[in-house]
Amino acid sequence: MTGNRLARGIAVVFGAAAVVAIPVGAAVARQSASIGLVAALVVAVPSGAGAALIALVAARRARLAAVRSVSREGAGTARFGRLLGWAGLYFAFIGGISLAVYAVLHLRK
Repeated sequence: MTGNRLARGIAVVFGAAAVVAIPVGAAVARQSASIGLVAALVVAVPSGAGAALIALVAARRARLAAVRSVSREGAGTARFGRLLGWAGLYFAFIGGISLAVYAVLHLRK
């Protein structure tokens, strides 16, 4: 597997993981009696942010490799990985804001 192909795969896989991290955390909290929603989100939000950053780095590497190649193979996949990475980072940012608001309101009691 070439470096460009590997970087594209990592970008898409980690980007998709970043996008679904918070919904999966919420689903786990809903199905489990012992895990609350806040506890699940405390794990899911940083996990999603980390996966998004990995996706963005891999997408950048894949895009640069595609630009340097003659055939420009994989530029679209790298772009899709970058889109998923940014979406996952956005979701993690919004999740972080919601956790911060919850913490402020909870500490105020």
